[in-house]
Amino acid sequence: MNFSRLSTRLGLAAALTLGATLPAFAAPVTYVLDGTHTAVSFSYRHVGLSTQTSRFNNATGTIVLDTAAKTGKVNITVDTRSVNTGLESFNGHIQAKDFLDTAAYPTATFVSDKVVFDGERPVAIDGKLTIKGITQDVTVTIDDVVLADHPMAKKPALGAAGSVKLTRSEFDMGKFVPVNSDEVTLRVTLEAIQQ
Repeated sequence: MNFSRLSTRLGLAAALTLGATLPAFAAPVTYVLDGTHTAVSFSYRHVGLSTQTSRFNNATGTIVLDTAAKTGKVNITVDTRSVNTGLESFNGHIQAKDFLDTAAYPTATFVSDKVVFDGERPVAIDGKLTIKGITQDVTVTIDDVVLADHPMAKKPALGAAGSVKLTRSEFDMGKFVPVNSDEVTLRVTLEAIQQ
């Protein structure tokens, strides 16, 4: 009997058996935000009469998603100087020191390494939001997510939307509270394409 050959066969069989019992390695996919189809908006109650909604025109970032392992990472930067209220003079008002103070803080960021899944679907993102140099822990609730091939880019793509309620005074933007609401709803609607 050839013990060397038998040993090799037993080792190979053991390796194959062990491999069959181990979970498959998941494959994280990195998506890059499509700035032309990404909107970061915010809304608040104005003098108790109406809900006003404005947006930021420029946002960049990446989303890493591993649907098999049910993990993810998010890194988004918003150019706060791109605020768009629909009126040029009011854009300047929002960028002033009492509010966004874009001269000192031209960007806001959201960074996360925890995407929460419910079954196969991402439902929330726990992360850190930084505005005016102040960082708060927040949870973004995801209410829409689509993974599909982009018909024009011919690559895998991600579409998603989510929101979070903020207390603006916690970010040193409390001027005119409570005449204008302290609570602000921040909403992100985005498309991102595989890198």
